Amino acid sequence: MADDHIKHARHFMSRFTVNGVAPSDFEDVVGALERWDDWCAKWSERAAIHEAMGREALEKKQFISAADHLSCAAATYHFAKYLFVQDMDQMRAAHMKAVACLDLALPHLDPPGERVLIPYQGKELAGTLRRPKGVARPPIVLMTMGLDSTKEELLTFETNFLARGMAILAFDGPGQGEAEYDFPIRPDYEGVVGPVIDWLIERRPDIDAERIGIWGISLGGYYAPRAAAFEKRIKACIANCGPYNWGALWDKLPPLTRDAYIRRSHSATAEEARQKAFGLSLEGVAEHIECPLFVIAGGLDRLCPPEDAERLAAEAKGPTTLLVIPDGNHVAHNRYYRYRNQSADWMAEQLSASPEG
Repeated sequence: MADDHIKHARHFMSRFTVNGVAPSDFEDVVGALERWDDWCAKWSERAAIHEAMGREALEKKQFISAADHLSCAAATYHFAKYLFVQDMDQMRAAHMKAVACLDLALPHLDPPGERVLIPYQGKELAGTLRRPKGVARPPIVLMTMGLDSTKEELLTFETNFLARGMAILAFDGPGQGEAEYDFPIRPDYEGVVGPVIDWLIERRPDIDAERIGIWGISLGGYYAPRAAAFEKRIKACIANCGPYNWGALWDKLPPLTRDAYIRRSHSATAEEARQKAFGLSLEGVAEHIECPLFVIAGGLDRLCPPEDAERLAAEAKGPTTLLVIPDGNHVAHNRYYRYRNQSADWMAEQLSASPEG
C-alpha cells in the first residue's frame, strides 16, 4: 500500500500536466509508486527518456523536436525534485538535469529564450528571458514562482504573455531553484525585484523598462504584491493563490510543504521555520499597492484559502480585479482556462502591449 505522501501526491496531477508533464507519465509513475523515498529516482528515470530523445534530435538538427522533448524533460526532472528534501544530493542531481535540459531547449523554443545571470548580493540569480517576435522594445513581465517551483516549470505560463507582445523574465529568487543553495527565502521581496529591474535598465536596451509587470503564483502570489507595494517601477501585478500570512497557515500545511519550507528558509528546526513564516505577511503592506492588481483565488484551495485573496484585494489601494474560481484548486491548475488567457489579456492592457509591436 502506498504511503501517505504518495496518496497526497495523486492530487498533483493537474499541476504537473498543465506545466509540461505528459499525463500518461504522471499516471505511470505515480500509479506505480509506493514509497515517497522512490519519488525522485522514478521521476528522473522517466525524464531521462525525454532527455535522450531531445539530445538525439539535437544531433540530427531537428530543432523543433529537440525543443519539445527537452522542455518536457526539464519539467519532468523539475518534478522529480519537487518537495523532495530528505536526500539533497539526489534532489540536486535531478535539479541540475532540469537546468541543463532547459538550457539546451532555450535557443530552439518559439520564440527563443536565453539564460541570463543577474547580479545579486555578490552572487547571481539565474533566469530565463524571452522576447516576443516582431516587437522591438516590448514591455516585460517578471515571473515569480512559489515555494518549490522554478523557472523550469513556467514554460506553458510564459506563452500566454509572449503571444500578446510581452517579454518574460522568469528567475529563481532566494530559496528557489538555482538560488536555493545560496540564499534563503526572504520576505521583503522588493529587495530582490529591485536589483532585477536595475539589471534590466542597465543591461537590456531591447526591453522597455518603463512598462514592467509582475506575476506570481502560490508563494509567488505573496512575493509579487509585496514587491509591487514598495517597488513603484512595477506598473501592474497579478497574484494567483498566494497567502496573506504564511505563518497563520502553518499548522494546516501538508507535511511535505512544511518540510520544503524548512529547507528553503534555511531553518534548523520546524519552530524556527514557523517563526520565519510569519514574516511573509501582507498586513500593513497591501495598503501600499497602488498599481493595478489582478487577484486570482481557487475556491477549493486547501493551501492558501480564497479568504486570503479577498483580503488582499480589499486592502490594496489601486484598481483591483478579483477572480474567485469556485471549483479551482491551489493555483486553479484544474481550471487553468478560467484565468490564464483572462489575466494575460489584462496584463497586456495594463502594459499597452501588442503582438504587432
